[in-house]
Amino acid sequence: MPTVEEIVAHLDALLDVRQYTDWCPNGLQVAATEDRQVSHVATCVSAHAGTLARAVEIGAELVLAHHGLFWGSGPTTIAGPLRERLRTLLAADVALAAYHLPLDAHPEIGNNVLLARALGLNVRERFAEVRGHAIGFVAEADPPLTIEELVQRCRELSRREPLCLPFGPPLVRRVGVVSGAGAEALTEARTAGIDALLTGEPREAAFAEARERGVHFLAAGHYATETLGIQRLGEVVAARFGVRHSFVDFPNPI
Repeated sequence: MPTVEEIVAHLDALLDVRQYTDWCPNGLQVAATEDRQVSHVATCVSAHAGTLARAVEIGAELVLAHHGLFWGSGPTTIAGPLRERLRTLLAADVALAAYHLPLDAHPEIGNNVLLARALGLNVRERFAEVRGHAIGFVAEADPPLTIEELVQRCRELSRREPLCLPFGPPLVRRVGVVSGAGAEALTEARTAGIDALLTGEPREAAFAEARERGVHFLAAGHYATETLGIQRLGEVVAARFGVRHSFVDFPNPI
């Protein structure tokens, strides 16, 4: 069986994590005992008490998350929810690795490319620069869609009702796809020539920006738009190392 270190090293290289300046450390965040072997990998969108408890319950030795435990410069005190999350992992000798921007941006297994393809769109070029890297994509609808048709596809994929601000043209040809908290990508709408921006969650300024730029704005849920990449990452690990993979689905209405 592979070790935690072998799997994480493979994923660090696959996602080229060193090129990203992120809000969090990418890669191994919580180690298990040295040379801990892995037979079962659990994946989740966010590492919190609920998802970690389920991962331990199903017998995973390694958890892969899109949103890990540590952000910014890291905590100065291990207390509250973070303490409990760490205790869950350490008590069961379960390791945790997290991949944030590198997983959003990857051209084959990333959140945004998979989201665009799942909606039946043709991926064209990079879009939405964040900290020096474009993490989203512009995708084309062929044939063009009405905004109602695009909303319906988002509804079916996300299993929730998307927020739609219909300020764009009658037919949608080019869609900017930026999962999660990608509303700021509206600033690139005009230069990218997009008719609609699809992201996870809105911000207050999105209403005016979309209206004044003449762009449809869709928010289909931060969680809902970021399930595809982490699931695919688990499938890649399962195929590469011959281990079991389980996606821990813990739906979040945000």
